Amino acid sequence: MDDCIFCKIANGEIPTDFIYSDENVVAFKDLNPQAPVHVLVIPKKHYKSGIFVDDPAVWGQLMGAAVKVARELGLEQDGYRMVINTGEQGGQTVPHLHLHLLAGRNLGWPPG
Repeated sequence: MDDCIFCKIANGEIPTDFIYSDENVVAFKDLNPQAPVHVLVIPKKHYKSGIFVDDPAVWGQLMGAAVKVARELGLEQDGYRMVINTGEQGGQTVPHLHLHLLAGRNLGWPPG
């Protein structure tokens, strides 16, 4: 999508320091962090939200990259949360599938 900010980040139009990058997925720090560690993991291919993903391999790539990032950041010791918001009522604010990797504080439940 021409006007998608995450597509522009993924394809290098908007300079970003990637924490992780491979042929299908990139990960970078959230500009509005909700925890001391807040990383966004996104597929390079545009999907408006998870509901539009028909290929199960995309989920494996996204989750696999998130776990790699968590390991690289040393988050397995104290724990972390992975969140995917879908749609307006689900809290999705950018219409491009993305996973939030959150850590560095006690993440209460229910999430709110």
